[in-house]
Amino acid sequence: MSKVFIIGLPRTGTTSISVAFLNLGFKVAHTAFTKQTFALADVITDCPCFSDYKQLDKLFPGSQFIYLSRDLSAWLPSVQRLLQKMLPNLTIKTGQFSPVLKRSFDQTFQLSHPDLLTDQHLTTCYQKHRTDVMNYFSGKSCFLSIDISKQNSYQMLCDFLKIPIDEKNSFANVSSFPHVNKGTQVAHWKAVKHCNKVSSFSAGKDHRQFFDYN
Repeated sequence: MSKVFIIGLPRTGTTSISVAFLNLGFKVAHTAFTKQTFALADVITDCPCFSDYKQLDKLFPGSQFIYLSRDLSAWLPSVQRLLQKMLPNLTIKTGQFSPVLKRSFDQTFQLSHPDLLTDQHLTTCYQKHRTDVMNYFSGKSCFLSIDISKQNSYQMLCDFLKIPIDEKNSFANVSSFPHVNKGTQVAHWKAVKHCNKVSSFSAGKDHRQFFDYN
């Protein structure tokens, strides 16, 4: 079954685009850690999509991938605050977060790096991720890159997914993405109440078995 995967790094607007997709009628998981979550959601954003897009492309043929870019001057302080807050629970052996999340973050940011929170290291991580994404999807029609802070980005998304913007569309009068998780806020998604919201830890016939590629 084809999906829409948002593969921008954390703090590039993954929550904002998740809320937008909810309002457009999609079933959305902001992070997905179980097999059932991947089965239920139409759109999956953030972890582990930003690290696992190659595997997801093979596992879900016909899916579409959206990369979110953000100006480094805005992204760096934002991701530094996020990582500093998350680090105690990202420890591979003792951290409380999902093993999927810990692996995804470690693969992308090299959590044991002595200069983890420096501008230089995180800039390298951002640029490597962007280069790898662009190289992998080069020439593929299933890929879109947007910066959601730009004025035309919402229209670009709707055009890419062939979503008509007309009087029948609940977002007909919207020309930009909702701006959530401003400044130091990082938990807006938890407060969102919506019938299309899919839990990151949804349980199915395999209970809450963690997602893998086997």
